[in-house]
Amino acid sequence: MKRSFGIKAGGAVMAALLNATMLTTANAQHGQDLGPLNVVDPWLKAWQDATPEHPPTPPTPGVDYGMDPETGAFRHPVSTPLTTSAPSFPGQLDHWDQNSYAKNVDVVAFYPAVTSPWHAWASVVDFEGKRFLYTHDRDYLRIMDVTDPRQARIVWSQGGVWSAEGSSEDFDSSAVTDYFGGVTIAWSPSLQRNVLVASYEIGRFGLMEDKRRQPDKVEAQRHYNSLKGFKVYAMNGPTPDQWELIATRTTDYQHPDAPIGEQQGSGALDSVTWWGGQYMLLSAAPDDSYGLTEYPDYLYSPGYQVWDMADPADPKFVSQVTVPGQVLGDPESEAAYRANPRAGNRTSWMGSRTPIVLSRPVEEGGKIGFGGMGGLGFYSFDLSDPAQPKTLGHISVPPSFAGTEFDNVDVSQYDRTGFVFSNGYPMNENCYEPYKDIFSIDARDPANLRVAAKFPRPTPPPGAEFTDFCQRRGSFGPKRSGGLGQPEYGRQGIVPYAFYNAGIQIFDVSDPAQPAIAGYFVPRFANETEVPEYTFGNSTFAVFTEYDRNIIWAFSVNGVYALSTPLLGEPKFTAPDKPWPERRQPQ
Repeated sequence: MKRSFGIKAGGAVMAALLNATMLTTANAQHGQDLGPLNVVDPWLKAWQDATPEHPPTPPTPGVDYGMDPETGAFRHPVSTPLTTSAPSFPGQLDHWDQNSYAKNVDVVAFYPAVTSPWHAWASVVDFEGKRFLYTHDRDYLRIMDVTDPRQARIVWSQGGVWSAEGSSEDFDSSAVTDYFGGVTIAWSPSLQRNVLVASYEIGRFGLMEDKRRQPDKVEAQRHYNSLKGFKVYAMNGPTPDQWELIATRTTDYQHPDAPIGEQQGSGALDSVTWWGGQYMLLSAAPDDSYGLTEYPDYLYSPGYQVWDMADPADPKFVSQVTVPGQVLGDPESEAAYRANPRAGNRTSWMGSRTPIVLSRPVEEGGKIGFGGMGGLGFYSFDLSDPAQPKTLGHISVPPSFAGTEFDNVDVSQYDRTGFVFSNGYPMNENCYEPYKDIFSIDARDPANLRVAAKFPRPTPPPGAEFTDFCQRRGSFGPKRSGGLGQPEYGRQGIVPYAFYNAGIQIFDVSDPAQPAIAGYFVPRFANETEVPEYTFGNSTFAVFTEYDRNIIWAFSVNGVYALSTPLLGEPKFTAPDKPWPERRQPQ
């Protein structure tokens, strides 16, 4: 996720936006003062005592970074603090581009005001011959009947709807008591029903600005007012009024009966990896000792967990996966952390944001998993024995902050090629941070990983009034490629990515060592008749592809696009031939 703020309707949204997630250096630069250091929490104090102090100095636009007048290309800064007030730079457009650009992509339909302008998790589920698209974040849920993607309609709406005035409903992150996060939906052979697993985690945004200066807000997160874990629902139909809650678990596995407010750790981040069978993987910091992280408004360094879901109504904890550099009080872990060049920058995300991913379930032969651990690097794991996962390989790359590193992991081509893809994504607008590459990683020998290539950096199409996407304003860089919940999991040789102000970029990965751009759809920016201007820069922030119908859903701040491309094949505008999630057989 890029941002999700403590949202208030109307003008108060702007105030929330301008006051969120700013480093001390950025606060000082823009005249805000959260006061002196005031670290009271013992775990936070241990982190501060164990790490050096060298936050990045804000670079000067046009001097330390900016446009190269000879080449027309943008030179990114070397490092930056995390900020919501990124400066503009000489040569940037003074308006929001209202042109759209496409290559090998057609627009099937556009649906305004479906998501929020900040983020969307997406899933599709088939019920009784109809396909439903789920889009949600913590403050909204929209369910659309997309059986004919040309004539989709909303059948369930919950939470704020955005317009030019902002959100239709107040949302205060600090007051949430049922923090519904990412979901994974799978067919359960044992229950003979679709089952939804919903992650519940500490809100990552809108709760505090600087953990070293707001002890009251740190204490509130330690005693969070929502579940830290996950819930399991049996789906008797497509809408929540037809769902049955069958299990609730905390990821604080050492205190499985701890009530809300006393559960430690982060909860389950994003959506889980699960196909409906025995083993489920998720991202979580199990307790408060997992605190070696530089991020200014987040307390945890999440690792991974394995759960036994043979009976979805009775999930059982199996194992915790931890890598060096996560745990306070462990001398070896602290030493590994201090050896990381990011230690002390008070900016970098350390630990996972998404679960370990595999190309197939463990119980069906999926033994090798991959995980992006932010500034801690990229890992491969042996899951042959889920009770004792083993670390196999690891790679690190030069620091790239602000923004996240090694977040998204795509394994869609792994079985065919032995290659996987991983990337971080921008958190600052106006290219006020290093560019975030998509790395093509040779994992044919998972114990000896290596970066084989970087995906090409998108360039503006012919006729654009800018020579580099950084000039177009807003955020620029890759986000994610849609995840394991996409029907058929992927398409060999093709991978679409959401790319913020560069829209949807479709890459030819038939040779993963030589990825190339094969198509794109770059929508116009939103305008002030649709949503407030301060949302425009988030642009296109998510993608979800129905590979069984050759439909790409692109999520932008002002609505959702249904797209088709000859790179995937002819789109299908009727119900799919086989229901999704697929009906896997008992093992």
